[in-house]
Amino acid sequence: MPDFVFDMLVIGSGPGGQKAAIAAAKLGRRVAVVDRADMLGGVSLHTGTIPSKTLREAVLYLTGLTQRDLYGQSYRLKEDITVADLTARTRHVVGREVDVVRSQLARNHVTLYSGTARFTDPHTVALSEASGRERLIGAEHVVIATGTRPARPASVEFDGRTIMDSDNVLSVERVPRSMVIVGAGVIGMEYASMFAALGSRVTVVEKRPGMLDLCDVEIVESLKYHLRDLAVTFRFGETVAAVERHQRGTLTVLESGKKIPADTVMYSAGRQGLTDDLDLERAGLAADPRGRIAVDENYRTEVPHIYAVGDVIGFPALAATSMEQGRAAAYHACGEPAGRMHRLQPIGIYTIPEISFVGRTEDQLTEDRVPFEAGVARYRELARGQIIGDSHGMLKLLVSPEDRTLLGVHCFGSGATELIHIGQSVMGCGGTVDYLVDAVFNYPTLAESYKVAALDATNRLRQIERLD
Repeated sequence: MPDFVFDMLVIGSGPGGQKAAIAAAKLGRRVAVVDRADMLGGVSLHTGTIPSKTLREAVLYLTGLTQRDLYGQSYRLKEDITVADLTARTRHVVGREVDVVRSQLARNHVTLYSGTARFTDPHTVALSEASGRERLIGAEHVVIATGTRPARPASVEFDGRTIMDSDNVLSVERVPRSMVIVGAGVIGMEYASMFAALGSRVTVVEKRPGMLDLCDVEIVESLKYHLRDLAVTFRFGETVAAVERHQRGTLTVLESGKKIPADTVMYSAGRQGLTDDLDLERAGLAADPRGRIAVDENYRTEVPHIYAVGDVIGFPALAATSMEQGRAAAYHACGEPAGRMHRLQPIGIYTIPEISFVGRTEDQLTEDRVPFEAGVARYRELARGQIIGDSHGMLKLLVSPEDRTLLGVHCFGSGATELIHIGQSVMGCGGTVDYLVDAVFNYPTLAESYKVAALDATNRLRQIERLD
């Protein structure tokens, strides 16, 4: 018999697990969460979203990169930036956020167990505590929110210092003079831009012909231009054959025969679901080769009382969507009606400069044979852009000429991940480009870019109407 019985047991305390637990607790259920003592808040808080974005803020502040348009290309807030300078801010933020998570769980009377969990049957898990003690916990419903870890190619010998994954890179001993990043996905490009801003000579190796293929082509080209300006080299269409570790660094050998010397190599080769140690088969479940668990539209697995949320179920694998999935799973398990997650979900990419978008790209609309007109605003045209020293940012609206609704919004530059929510709200409410034309925005702001882009789009539509 289990030592304790709960209405809901959540395995993992990341964004998805935390929100599932709190949602169920607010509905009056008895809830428990299991996670390792050193991982409260999950991968997102300890090695993923929060530390990487905090590191980015430290890089921007200490390098003075965003101020160089105003004060000259040699401007730096601190000349010799050390790892200690960068990690001080990260440790502070992570520590505070752990306290927030612990407080929220306690305030909602969620029982927190420290340790690891594995299924013994569909309603029971065995909790292994750090002391070696094991106890059984039973639950009417179980939510799996274990997240992911970086995928590691078997052919590469990782040592966490010279050959790293995206988890190890947060604990580098010093800022490398040179670096190879294998993989031009979101994580790879975020770290490429950070280390390039710090002055590292970065080479990005990607087997595909381009990078960030989910983004608007014009915005990807803008990012590529900025990174090349920071001395980033791109090797597209190339595959790594071997990585050699030498006394003075590493040598990355490509299948084409090229050799790239560097202090360190970072692999960004996707993510692997953390399901190996759950003994899923005892619960009647199985994961795919990438460790992911299949779910239905209510986040139920093949076993109806067991749910899975967050990165462990695959795309889009974002903290923001994981939170909504956790809430939705808890509501469904508790028989509480809940609205569907809106199909319009913004994507934020924290490169330098940052990228954010919602809706479809020009290429997607063209492929779907959907007519559109584009309206563009450039930060250099805005007073606020000049004030903050960002003359490269831009906002693009894709507008339907038939009903004048927004089909997509794409932003590149300072504040992009904040600005995108204006476009998301207009799209979600079925608004038209005319609303943005007639709206009054605070001046001087970057949000004013919506009005400028809307005027650009409507002027183009008017020209077509006059000739049509």
